[in-house]
Amino acid sequence: MQLSTAHHDERLTAPRSWWGIAVLVGLACALMLLPLGTMPLLAGLVGGTALAGLVVSSYGSARVRVVNGALAAGDARIPVTALGEPEILDAEESRAWRTYKADTRAFMLMRSYVPTAVRVEVTDPADPTPYVYVSTREPQALVAALLAARARAA
Repeated sequence: MQLSTAHHDERLTAPRSWWGIAVLVGLACALMLLPLGTMPLLAGLVGGTALAGLVVSSYGSARVRVVNGALAAGDARIPVTALGEPEILDAEESRAWRTYKADTRAFMLMRSYVPTAVRVEVTDPADPTPYVYVSTREPQALVAALLAARARAA
């Protein structure tokens, strides 16, 4: 099966340092159980690390895709025909749109550890969402996929 030119698939994984923190949480759990003996210590190390790793993994599992004529960002699916012109945001503009420029009605899939983003206005008059903000490590590829998908839909 050949993918269309409108295809984009990206997973916003957590940075490596977060995995190190998960190991440190497991170590902290183990140290709390140190007075109870070796087996509880090992159980605390394994269990604490596994639990913290699960949290890091679930937070870092957000996907950004353009497929079948829609932008799929996290749980949201928005047809490209309901979207306006995409705008690439550098690190400074991304920070501005995450903070003082942000609209509470907007759909935002943001990850603070991803410095760049794409912002796209929602043109559907029935939708109260003014724009979609999506963190992405590949903003040019996402914009190209959105434009290609919209051209195909037209």
